[in-house]
Amino acid sequence: MASSSIIQKTSLSAYFHEELIHFGNRLKPQPHEDTLWYLGEMLARLGDSRQLFAYQDGEYGLRPLALLYQDALNSERMWQRCLILRQLGDLSLFMSALFPEVFARKGLGKDYLSGMGGGAYEYLADNDRQAPHIFQELSATFDSMTDLIARVCSKEQVSDTDHIIALYQQWQKTRDPELAKQLKQWGIDVNLAGQHH
Repeated sequence: MASSSIIQKTSLSAYFHEELIHFGNRLKPQPHEDTLWYLGEMLARLGDSRQLFAYQDGEYGLRPLALLYQDALNSERMWQRCLILRQLGDLSLFMSALFPEVFARKGLGKDYLSGMGGGAYEYLADNDRQAPHIFQELSATFDSMTDLIARVCSKEQVSDTDHIIALYQQWQKTRDPELAKQLKQWGIDVNLAGQHH
């Protein structure tokens, strides 16, 4: 069962990856392929509210970026610090691209999000052994990546994206073959997951 959920998420991230390639081709220089895969996975993951929000003080909400940064500074182990800074970078990028008004209402502008996210990715570029080139690119091109994600999930695209995510979540609950067919039309082959049950 665990392996099937990984494949399902990969299918959704593959959808985002294709959209990122489409819009990323317009950027100069074009983003690295690994970076686009990373962003596709991030969008699929953070599109799930359980991954986006944290449970704190008896309710779900966004953990303030400054508190995440403080958590990272207080981490005694490097792997914990890297994990928290990855969360900080991803959350900054995601929110900056899709919900900048949430921070604007608090008097925090794009520079704040760019500084927090870009700084987190810069640290990861120097200290993450698995994918430093991805974090280097995200740090160096944070604002361009914000614009890319915003274009992929723009108002014109959002109804399609919301529709696909809703279909996908419904399919996860029901395993309805009709929903699987509809998802396949969007390029998401959920039947691959069934091979691993």
